Amino acid sequence: MGEISSNDKEILALAKTNFKSNQQQLKKWNKSKPKDLDQRFHTAHQKEFAKRDCLQCANCCKTTSPIFRQPDIRRMAKALRMKESQLVAQYLKRDEDDDYVLQSSPCFNLLQDNTCAVYEDRPLACREYPHTDRKNMYQIMDLTAQNTLICPAVASIVEKIVNG
Repeated sequence: MGEISSNDKEILALAKTNFKSNQQQLKKWNKSKPKDLDQRFHTAHQKEFAKRDCLQCANCCKTTSPIFRQPDIRRMAKALRMKESQLVAQYLKRDEDDDYVLQSSPCFNLLQDNTCAVYEDRPLACREYPHTDRKNMYQIMDLTAQNTLICPAVASIVEKIVNG
């Protein structure tokens, strides 16, 4: 699988160093719900992804698991030409919140070139990742803070918004 770049490693290292202070700021925004928060995130998201190719990193697919909802399982099982129960037994487990997640990382659908074997049929959580362009960003500040440790794009977006 493609290796994460040294630049992205540096971005993630900085995010780890700044995690507590960034997390505190994001928690403040969760409580205060600034009116321009969505716009700030969306603008930073557009700028970041205009210059970033996720296939150069794929750290999300290598290190974390999305939540697999029943429609995701159904769609993916069909794409992989297997029974839903077989997909669950072979690749998924229940987490502490009773959600289906991957048994292990990297994702079993991640190919050597960092593409996804079931891209058109991937889980909703994968489709929406990294969640920095959604409405009501204040609702997912905890998730956004955690994602700064996984996704260099999120780390860069948060760094730009928090530190100007």
